[in-house]
Amino acid sequence: MLSHEIPVPIKHRFFTAGTKILVVIAAIGIAVYIYRLFVGLGAVTNLDNQHPWGIWIAIDVVTGVALAAGGFTTAALVYIFRREEYHVVVRPALLTAMLGYTFVAIGLVADLGRFYNIWHPVLPSMWQGNSVLFEVAACVMTYLTVLYIEFLPIVVERFKGKVNLPKPFSMFNNIIEFFLNIVDKTIVKITAIFIIAGVVLSCLHQSSLGTLMVLTPTKIHPLWYTSISPLLFLMSAIAVGFPMVIFESILASRSFKLKPEMEVLSGIAKFLPFLLGLYLGVKIVDLTIREAWPYLFEGSPESFMFIIEILGGVIIPMLLLSFKRFRNSVGWLFTSATMIVLGVVLNRINVFLVAYEPLFPVKSYFPSPYEIALTAGLISLLVLIYRVFVMIFPIISVPVEKNR
Repeated sequence: MLSHEIPVPIKHRFFTAGTKILVVIAAIGIAVYIYRLFVGLGAVTNLDNQHPWGIWIAIDVVTGVALAAGGFTTAALVYIFRREEYHVVVRPALLTAMLGYTFVAIGLVADLGRFYNIWHPVLPSMWQGNSVLFEVAACVMTYLTVLYIEFLPIVVERFKGKVNLPKPFSMFNNIIEFFLNIVDKTIVKITAIFIIAGVVLSCLHQSSLGTLMVLTPTKIHPLWYTSISPLLFLMSAIAVGFPMVIFESILASRSFKLKPEMEVLSGIAKFLPFLLGLYLGVKIVDLTIREAWPYLFEGSPESFMFIIEILGGVIIPMLLLSFKRFRNSVGWLFTSATMIVLGVVLNRINVFLVAYEPLFPVKSYFPSPYEIALTAGLISLLVLIYRVFVMIFPIISVPVEKNR
């Protein structure tokens, strides 16, 4: 008998001690979310005219977009660069990206003062071609649609020929089967087009998020303000794509008592020293050209946070993953991937919160308990929904035996 791996729905009990804690945190977050929609931003946040954004933008939106980059990086690796040996991580990465962008949109609704106008970018009469935010909104909306289209073949695989609704709804069985057949004969056949579109759209809005901070040269600390911020945002998103896949894959394996895909995960980890080294090199050249090195040694909170970001999120994991024995160790691989993920999280927080300083500050910003509760609740809810999806749909690949 030979062993190979195929994606299947994971059979495992949903509720554990960990998921019960996540349910409680998610419930609190949902309650805060609803409360915010009724009472407004002023009642639940510490935002003001000097600090117009907080952790809902820095973490829920900007960081969420970056950490969802695993979807387009793995798609590019497998479908564009034809590295089929990494195909088993495409579906988990796609699901992470799809849910990640969905929750980015949900988080954005909470942060918008007039959240009921979020649909305006779909109207041509509301378009503003000179706005960076419009480009981000258009790309994110389009890419989120593309992600759901890319997920349709998985839905077809799971339910085609198996639709059997309970008796009150059994009249819809044939209708659902009809639509599944249409999807199978149309969209499934042209999925490659949407995959390429997804890669292009991701590159556009990942870089555009960096463009936002180019507009504020007098309000951003010199360690982070640079005209190549769009390039750095794109490069860091590409660099964190594979680590995020490794991070969620190992966590899912431990949660469901599965063996990690070490051959595949250590394989994609081989690309990380190059990606991190390239990012670090561009960062060093940028600091040198802008003559910003003195700010690194000024002993300020900003310089301290910058050192942690680069040392802990780039240099140390880059060195660790340069050695095969660390890449082949589950513990070291997970640690290195986690450091890169946290490094990108810290980078986005640094750029949008730590480095940002109003021209005439009256007070500093620190998130309110409501802001923290909502962010923690959305993250917990995302993890719970991810667990639901992998237990319903064939996402995670497991070993099966076949005849020679």
